[in-house]
Amino acid sequence: MEIVDGNILQLDDFVTLTLGIIVLFVGIKITGQVTFLQKYNIPEPVTGGIVASTLGLIAYLVFGFEVEFSLYARDIFLIYFFTTIGINARFAQLLAGGKPLVIFLGLTLTYLALQDTVGFMAATAMGQPGGVGVLVGSASLAGGHGTAIAWAPTIAEQQGVANALEIGVAAATIGLVIASLLGGPIAQFLLSRYKLESENKGDLLVGIERDKQDGTSITHLNLMGAILVIHIAMILGFVLNEIIAGFGLKLPLFVSCMMVAILMTNTIPALFKGTAWPTGSKALALISDFSLGLFIAMSLMGMQLWEVAGLAGPLFGILAAQVFVAVLFILFVVFPLMGKNYFAAVLSAGFAGFGLGATPTAIANMSAVTKTHGAAPTAFIIVPLVGAFFVDVANAFLIQFFLSL
Repeated sequence: MEIVDGNILQLDDFVTLTLGIIVLFVGIKITGQVTFLQKYNIPEPVTGGIVASTLGLIAYLVFGFEVEFSLYARDIFLIYFFTTIGINARFAQLLAGGKPLVIFLGLTLTYLALQDTVGFMAATAMGQPGGVGVLVGSASLAGGHGTAIAWAPTIAEQQGVANALEIGVAAATIGLVIASLLGGPIAQFLLSRYKLESENKGDLLVGIERDKQDGTSITHLNLMGAILVIHIAMILGFVLNEIIAGFGLKLPLFVSCMMVAILMTNTIPALFKGTAWPTGSKALALISDFSLGLFIAMSLMGMQLWEVAGLAGPLFGILAAQVFVAVLFILFVVFPLMGKNYFAAVLSAGFAGFGLGATPTAIANMSAVTKTHGAAPTAFIIVPLVGAFFVDVANAFLIQFFLSL
């Protein structure tokens, strides 16, 4: 921990992680006492993260003081989380998700093209270069901060958008907040309007239902066993990621870790009968919930809202159009075509998450819904596969196409 340039406090990994835990507890406490947040399924880490980032904004505006966090631990928790998803994924569930997966993938690819079209047309109508619309489209919203940062230099060079990086980062930041706040209310609206209930009576893949948090089946042994399996899958996932990179295909590390975890959980218990395996255990659910919560809380608490405020005007106009189109697409396309049932309502919350934010946001939205209303395990298999893998591949082609117009 040190102060740089007289007004910037830089926090190391340990302090950042500690603050992340505090922010998560603050979110849990506030959400537990505010009926509105519970009713509309606002994820607890989102509540805490927004409170923390707002305090950071006040410190900057009033005292001119800025806090910078080291987010290495946050990214490790992201890998932890997706590895737990893989450990919980049985082939039977993957096969069950076959047809819905194909439909959901088709809807996602259609939406990416629609998102860039809306951004491109809105930017042009406001007298901005088309590249700005692409930035405030699938590059920053569905793609997130990483994709926005990767494409900003190209857009700046090709279309003369000097502040392309700032626009992309700001759009991704605002999108993350909107996605976190939008998914739960959309699901609640659909559940109430169509009187939907969970068709699955099993345990959750992520977290523990609020009325079942007795914790009686969690012991130090099964908790350590789950952590051991997660670590082995992460190590093998890293090796697989390096091998895949050697063939010229770049995948996010958490995707390869999830793939290895899926393979492990569908082979080892069958080959070695009687092996204590964490699939479906409350210990794994606890680790999954904790990892996702910390990732979201640390992501949101590190937002520099004053930078977003400095890029008003066309940015907010294009974002308003994107949110409007996203809500219509979810309500009138995604929900009906995915079955118009509880599963489709949970997927709708997830679609809002990664369509405007990121895949972890989608999972957090769905988790907030299922903790209250019941399990929807197939949704937690489909969304990571589509949001974490196919979106990145399709995005590259779409962005290049719109930039060539």
